[in-house]
Amino acid sequence: MRQLKGKTKETNKQKKERRKEFVENKQRLFTIVLPTFAAIFLLIVVYVYLKTRPKPVDY
Repeated sequence: MRQLKGKTKETNKQKKERRKEFVENKQRLFTIVLPTFAAIFLLIVVYVYLKTRPKPVDY
């Protein structure tokens, strides 16, 4: 079958679906990705703190 040259027109329904997916992905970013990065960062900070804190000296 022959391919048409140029972009195919996007229907209004397809535009609405694409916008809806974009909004869902944006929400997913704030509900999943950012808290995950925050937790990983916090674990790294705690690990570095525990490894570099001064050791108690016994006399």
